[in-house]
Amino acid sequence: MSDIQEATNKLLDVNLHENQRFVPVTEESGTRNVSEHLHITVGATVPTGFEQTAAGEIREKLGSSCKISKDRGKIYFDISVESLAQVHCLRSVDNLFVVVEEFKDFQFKKTKEEALKDFEDLAGKLPWSDPLKVWEVNTCFKKKKTKCKKMSQNSNKERIGNRRDKLDEKDIRGFTDNALDSHILDYYENPAIKEEISTLVGDDLASSKDETDEHSKEETEPQVLKFRVTCNRAGEKHCFTSNEAARDFGGAVQDHFKWKADMTNFDVEVLLNIHDNEMVVGIALTEESLHRRNITHFGPTTLRSTLAYGMLRLCAPQPTDIIIDPMCGTGAIPIEGATEWSNCYHIAGDNSPLAVKRAANNISSLLTKSQIKESKSSWGLPIDAIQWDSCNLPLRTGSVDIIVTDMPFGKRMGSKKRNWNLYPACLREMSRVCRPGTGRAVLLTQDKKCFAKALSGMGHVWRKVHTVWVNIGGLHAAVYLLKRTPQAFVHSSEQDGERGTPW
Repeated sequence: MSDIQEATNKLLDVNLHENQRFVPVTEESGTRNVSEHLHITVGATVPTGFEQTAAGEIREKLGSSCKISKDRGKIYFDISVESLAQVHCLRSVDNLFVVVEEFKDFQFKKTKEEALKDFEDLAGKLPWSDPLKVWEVNTCFKKKKTKCKKMSQNSNKERIGNRRDKLDEKDIRGFTDNALDSHILDYYENPAIKEEISTLVGDDLASSKDETDEHSKEETEPQVLKFRVTCNRAGEKHCFTSNEAARDFGGAVQDHFKWKADMTNFDVEVLLNIHDNEMVVGIALTEESLHRRNITHFGPTTLRSTLAYGMLRLCAPQPTDIIIDPMCGTGAIPIEGATEWSNCYHIAGDNSPLAVKRAANNISSLLTKSQIKESKSSWGLPIDAIQWDSCNLPLRTGSVDIIVTDMPFGKRMGSKKRNWNLYPACLREMSRVCRPGTGRAVLLTQDKKCFAKALSGMGHVWRKVHTVWVNIGGLHAAVYLLKRTPQAFVHSSEQDGERGTPW
């Protein structure tokens, strides 16, 4: 913790003094005492349905109680600034922001003109000082956003020249491929929530000059902060749109701070979250979602790491547990498990050789990243990847403690018709390898009708404990927590005849 405090104090001493005429930060008790005395409210977005799971992690790791918002997928908790680095290490949260002010029952005017006028007047009345101090401290913790746009050959050379290590053409192609993979991941992950999201595009946009000219300009002139306002609105009783709210509130923020509006290359992102009569104004603490970790080789249905963590936490892994993912895809679940629960043993398996290869590459990338971070050779992770038939697993009966997997939805992978044969066969085989009495399974699927039918025939070996409703890429899905009954698995001739590969 001393390293964190030292970094915090250093940033406060240097950055706040340099930018004090551009960021209105008051220093009543001295910047060095900020990390010791400043307490803030942090908001976090989490996978919908896993708000309680995220609240449990925060209580366990930070000792803070959480308030779950009416707006699904958001939680709030109080911390001291010195805990900010630990907040960025949470496994269950996607994005973070510091709350400027919360309005539990904001009385929006009934006419558009009056409502938008209230947004304009609000900017100058908000307590910006402490949240901006937190934003300053946060700059050394947040993960920078990956550039996803294609770069020309010349711009590649200029950017590569500024780096310490030179990359060959193969590395450049790899960077571009990863950027495209990020687009695929975004397409699968972003839930279609019934809300409008709009970002302010100010009159002053970033010029298209190359980076060398911009850097030379920054050296001769004081840097003015660039910002944007993003409005997330849910509710049907508002007389204004998200775009109108972001535009008028953003204009007032620009007038108040004399910042420069920039939609893409911004320094500060101001958030305006509106849910019915509840409104929260905040400042973003993350440029890129915290779920972007571990996975470097993406598949058509790569699962968020935050959702994988939530599923694993549901089954409460204990030391020495054997945990398998029989349909692992890119390995998001077992990799997250091996990272967080290193005292368990994790097996990633899939019937597709391409999927197993992706999982193995992701495991290898994580090991390399770990070695670079620790500056020493790693002993490895308690995880293996193997190709197998999920309906005929090469495992002993009753040898597995936990099964966690993302079952085919029948959309991008497999088909609804195949699921009617696949689901019963998988549940049967899972019941065979799972330890009677103590074993449990956490299964994600969007094909709820098919799963319910398959489970109804397995009441003697599986008992449904809990269901979490989630939103996966706009699809209404469910996470089922199952408990293995004490009844031993019986190999009947009828069951043996049905076992096989329903693909």
